[in-house]
Amino acid sequence: MFLNIVIIFLFMFIFIYLRNFFKLNIKQKVLKAKKLTTFNKKNLYNWMNLTKKERYNLSKQDSVNYMDRRKLLLEEIRNEYKKISRKNSEGNIKKK
Repeated sequence: MFLNIVIIFLFMFIFIYLRNFFKLNIKQKVLKAKKLTTFNKKNLYNWMNLTKKERYNLSKQDSVNYMDRRKLLLEEIRNEYKKISRKNSEGNIKKK
């Protein structure tokens, strides 16, 4: 008798935890679908309907993306400058 009650409670706990787990997954999928990547006049109201934390996270993500693009661009500029300076120095050596 006692064993049956313990088994029933065990199944109830497992069922409750699984239900909560699936609810969390559904909420995460909804939040991912609601995520906006750009801001323009067409999605102004959607942007305003986001929570403060979601807007903060989006602006933070935009800032990180901007910094990554800036680093890549600066690296390309540096490499191009090195190539140009090498060509100029080789040309100066050959002239002498």
